[in-house]
Amino acid sequence: MTAAGRSGPLRFGLSLMPDASAPLVRIAQDADRYGLDLLGLRDHPFHRGTADTPTLMATMLAATSRIRVLPAVACLPLRPPALLAKAVATMDRDSGGRVALGLGAGSFWDGVEAYGGARLDAARARRALEEAVQVIRLHWSDQHGLRFQGEHYRFAAAQAGPAPAGQIAIWLGVTGPWGLDLAGRVADGWIAPSSLVPPKRLADGQRRIDDACAAAGRDPAEIRRVYVLEGVIDTGGSQGFLHGPPRQWIYELTELAVGHRVDTFLFGGHPDQLAPFALEIVPAVREQVARERGAPGVTGRAGGAATRPPQHRPV
Repeated sequence: MTAAGRSGPLRFGLSLMPDASAPLVRIAQDADRYGLDLLGLRDHPFHRGTADTPTLMATMLAATSRIRVLPAVACLPLRPPALLAKAVATMDRDSGGRVALGLGAGSFWDGVEAYGGARLDAARARRALEEAVQVIRLHWSDQHGLRFQGEHYRFAAAQAGPAPAGQIAIWLGVTGPWGLDLAGRVADGWIAPSSLVPPKRLADGQRRIDDACAAAGRDPAEIRRVYVLEGVIDTGGSQGFLHGPPRQWIYELTELAVGHRVDTFLFGGHPDQLAPFALEIVPAVREQVARERGAPGVTGRAGGAATRPPQHRPV
């Protein structure tokens, strides 16, 4: 099997909007107790009633024991990368290495501008993202006298650090060709929301990342493929992709893992549905994917007719 055909171990988690009126710490503790691997916090500081994502990350890390926490993704136009690097490294050290970092080029520019950030066109936002990755990794190096001169970020003889507890993964939330090329060249993972990257677009995105990896001399198997599941667990019947009963979800996630090489799933539905996702769907998907990957000669769909939802085959 080629590197492009391999998939990493499956990881499951939650993508959570930091609504300050919700019991956010309890939700994090539930996700931790249910055995999920990741907790991604969306970062929309300009939205009314949202908690500050880095502050909330630190609180959740202190209130949990094993789950890894990340911004998914950090609002880069309002988070200077040098300060973001210091905050993330501090949380990683204090939590024993339980932090990852999701970054995006920026969106919701009206909100960014209202909060004092600069409005960037698409090309400048992409260049700022690439520079930010360099700046963050420089500051994690814990070197002295750092210098960087870019179009958007610059510093002279800056004092870096603290160094994180270990290597922190940087996952890029990107969807366009340039962003996918950047993820393949420099990132540790790709975050794709199901609303923007439906299954029919996943294959093209995966190939683009694989090609960029190969051009940069990297192994495509090193890139984690993260899919944000923006759907509803609905026991009333199927109403489309990621909108149906648990057995439909089991089938669709197995398809995404086996057929599209997705290795990390973040549930982006309502937190009230966390328990059925974590306790019913996740273990069944793990079992089904292991069965398909381990069974000689298996090349097709997930689990045979018994696992397929009626009148629905989206991937």
